[in-house]
Amino acid sequence: MTGVVYKSTGSWYTIKTDSGKFYDCRIKGKFRIKGIKSTNPVAVGDKVKFEIEQIGDETIGIIFEIKDRKNYIIRKSVNLSKQTHIIAANLDQVFLIVTLNNPVTHTIFIDRFLATAEAYDIPTVLLFNKMDAYGEEESAEVKYLINLYQDVGYTCISISAKTGRNVDQVKELMLNKTSMFSGHSGVGKSTLINKLEPFLDIKTAEISEQHLQGQHTTTFAEMFDLSFGARIVDTPGIKGFGMVDMDEDEIGDYFPEFFRLKNNCKFNNCLHLDEPKCAVKEALEKDEVSWSRYRSYVQMVTGEEDTYRMDNYGKTD
Repeated sequence: MTGVVYKSTGSWYTIKTDSGKFYDCRIKGKFRIKGIKSTNPVAVGDKVKFEIEQIGDETIGIIFEIKDRKNYIIRKSVNLSKQTHIIAANLDQVFLIVTLNNPVTHTIFIDRFLATAEAYDIPTVLLFNKMDAYGEEESAEVKYLINLYQDVGYTCISISAKTGRNVDQVKELMLNKTSMFSGHSGVGKSTLINKLEPFLDIKTAEISEQHLQGQHTTTFAEMFDLSFGARIVDTPGIKGFGMVDMDEDEIGDYFPEFFRLKNNCKFNNCLHLDEPKCAVKEALEKDEVSWSRYRSYVQMVTGEEDTYRMDNYGKTD
């Protein structure tokens, strides 16, 4: 039988077949997928093959094959273990929910997330939430950030999950697609998902900050079918986001505005740091690329992502 993984608890997986029936399954033996050394070889969104076994009075499924993934998104724990965790696979897009406060979503986090999504070929939409709670100054900052990321090429929407502002635009983008929602704990993911589909009644109590520190390997995503012809993958809140499997000379390729300038640099292997006649640095001096984006890039290239915590960085200029 074949099906799609809708839920994972680390040892048990909920699989939905093409006929719409759900099975609780386990993995047959221990196996890894194409050399990916992660804490979870099977992830939500994976297409798998399984067989049914009768164990006493219990009927369970045994997963024996994972089909090729079109993409996946992965994170590295920010604790000392440096283990990786596949958040979800076979996504059509990911929505990153951003808030200016309670909690603060710093641009270093946004840029790290966007670069990771670019590396794994997953389109990203930025949702700037809690617009109902912002004053004039904060609204202006949101407008600045939207202009910044729209200039790079990303779709940005200002929303209020609480009041429903522009939620219809989000729903339209989700039609006939599998979408992942992500962001720091407390940005309003559950509130937004419940606004999109009230019958789900996802708990809005957020995971504690203490639990999130170094505990990425024990948190899991879950996929839901929606009534308007879409699927969503809800993820636990993310405190830090470590880069995975990126060499320093390829990180710039995942900043679209840098990649577009790459061929104009004097050196083919230009890292856009101290090299002469660097097109990115020249564009930076002309304010043609964002200084906050460049700072994020430098921190990634120099390895500061290994010690990243969201509290370590100040707000955007």
